[in-house]
Amino acid sequence: MHLQDNPAQQRYEIIDDDGGVVAGFAAYRNREGRRVFTHTEVSEAYAGLGLAGELARYAIEHVRDAGLRIIPLCPFIAKWLKRHPEYEEIVDWPQAAADAERADAERAEAGTA
Repeated sequence: MHLQDNPAQQRYEIIDDDGGVVAGFAAYRNREGRRVFTHTEVSEAYAGLGLAGELARYAIEHVRDAGLRIIPLCPFIAKWLKRHPEYEEIVDWPQAAADAERADAERAEAGTA
């Protein structure tokens, strides 16, 4: 198995080296300075092998190393992050992120941004 970022598909993938099959992925969208995780999935053929956790760690560390922040809309990524508080400093939880974006928009509208 190997892990990779596939920016063209906007997802991190875990690939089975034996045949090149995508065993799982973590989909994302990019926002300015942030990566929003939307969905994580592992094929049933690979269930129970811990691949989703490996994928999550790879993706989160890739985002951290790129100097981006994380918004975990995906329930699996959110749950994984709650079990790994060492990444808390780069996480914008969804409600906090929405509040910050709303405040930025209000400042821009008022001409104070």
